Amino acid sequence: MIGDDLALISDAAHEAGEIAMRYFRKDPDVWYKSGASPVSEADIAVNTFLHTKLRQARPDYGWLSEETVDDSSRLEGKAVFVVDPIDGTRAFVNGDDVWCVSVAVVLDGRTIAGVLACPAREEFFASGLDGSASRNNKPIQVAGPDSRVQIAAPENVLRRLPEEFMRDRERAQHIPSLAYRIAMVADGRLAATLIKPHSHDWDLAAADLILQNAGGAIVDTDGALLRYNRDLVTHGLLVAAPTGFLPAIHDALSGIDL
Repeated sequence: MIGDDLALISDAAHEAGEIAMRYFRKDPDVWYKSGASPVSEADIAVNTFLHTKLRQARPDYGWLSEETVDDSSRLEGKAVFVVDPIDGTRAFVNGDDVWCVSVAVVLDGRTIAGVLACPAREEFFASGLDGSASRNNKPIQVAGPDSRVQIAAPENVLRRLPEEFMRDRERAQHIPSLAYRIAMVADGRLAATLIKPHSHDWDLAAADLILQNAGGAIVDTDGALLRYNRDLVTHGLLVAAPTGFLPAIHDALSGIDL
């Protein structure tokens, strides 16, 4: 059954994206959670659909979603769905097209299938156990070492990086969806992205596998890969980049107090 998970979540994410588009630029109802984080009626509609479809197909899998109250029973399941119904809700409600539906399957702390449906941009990213990573069914890979590409990070951080490190690189404009930003590293549009503390499993799990299978990784400040579906679902400072670029980024960041 696990081998069929990518097909299951791909179909579900495509349908979820269609649901989200019914609300996009249609002035959906919006309210705010603690920390002034917005949630819209589209988030809830997509979350409800995905929960019903995926749990009916895999009743023995756990569930972890930004828009569902956490249930510790997810820790006891064979595997777990990790879902962000709309990653980039603030962009979504502002009519910006940089948002996506993020769905992953995590087994023993690692993502084994992950998809990002970005219907407003007509893009679909997918990755599974076969080691492939694709955008719209075409293989993707991270940027090469000699590429002049952009880095997504706060401007005050990039200004403090060594001049030699930044010589052939520049800061990317703000990209509101974290999952999409990681996908941009996976397909070579970004050289790297700095991920500020307090990101969650649902922001990362699907995009993480896509990046890994495209030749990159998300790592913490010790250079370790992430584990998901723990008691604590938040993470500290992270970097997403091609594997060959990670040592240089860690060296450049080592002298900066973040």
